[in-house]
Amino acid sequence: MDMKLAQRVVIGYYRTKLRTIGMLSPDKAAASAFRLFCTPYPGSRLRKMPPLFHKALKVSLPVNGLKVKGFHWTSRATPNGKKVLIVHGFSSQSYKFEKYVSLLTQEGFEVFAFDAPAHGESEGSQINAILYRDTIIGIEKSFGPFDGIIAHSLGALSTTLAMEQLSQPVNPDKKIVLIAPATETTTAFDHFCKMLRIRAEVKSLFAQVIEKVANQPLNYYSASRIVPLLPMQVLWIHDKQDAICPFDDTLPVRETPPQNLQFIATDGLGHNRIYHDKEVKNQVIRFLTDTAAG
Repeated sequence: MDMKLAQRVVIGYYRTKLRTIGMLSPDKAAASAFRLFCTPYPGSRLRKMPPLFHKALKVSLPVNGLKVKGFHWTSRATPNGKKVLIVHGFSSQSYKFEKYVSLLTQEGFEVFAFDAPAHGESEGSQINAILYRDTIIGIEKSFGPFDGIIAHSLGALSTTLAMEQLSQPVNPDKKIVLIAPATETTTAFDHFCKMLRIRAEVKSLFAQVIEKVANQPLNYYSASRIVPLLPMQVLWIHDKQDAICPFDDTLPVRETPPQNLQFIATDGLGHNRIYHDKEVKNQVIRFLTDTAAG
């Protein structure tokens, strides 16, 4: 079956399912919508492990009753004494950042990469920004402190949430790279509801379910809200044609850029190609290795 046709079939199935449940119980429809919102695509676990990952030291930690699995590499060059953590996005996995691992170890960095709950090698069936935030905090406490973090999409939003929680004890020389972050959860929520044609009553209840996760409103989950509050340097790279995390959502930090932020706009790379781009990788490595930026 053609991928676009398959996607339409799946979307059609869930539209019908949520509409049917909603007629019987709007509360159950909202709970079902939330589970779907937090469930990665099946492909999140299917990719074959690259050879570089077979050479890594396997590490793990418990997070909320789940075993989260990761990989650890030491420097392939003269060690620079610094550690970097790689944080992947929704329905992705750490394997997709293989090139970053190679570049970082060549520069002398010690590198860690973990699969989020419900992704890759890790346990679980669902993920949300708070669970991912807690995972990053756990990794920081168990394997850090990290001198740099490279994060994409949901991983980037979750990283900002984690750094906000850890802002007091965190090393001010730490550098954070946000690549196409899930900037505003309100946008993702509205897009999801529109795509599945979720009616107003169920949408309102669905929003309440999300808000109960951390007793915070939807606009709490905002990279543009958090970045100006962080006591560290941030490199934010975002594509103008990003169809998943819209470029328009970055307007607040572009119009009034905080002193700790470097913002780079690309054009034509979209949401996923952006972190594979050679020049983007070079900019990330330069940021992390430039002592003047710290």
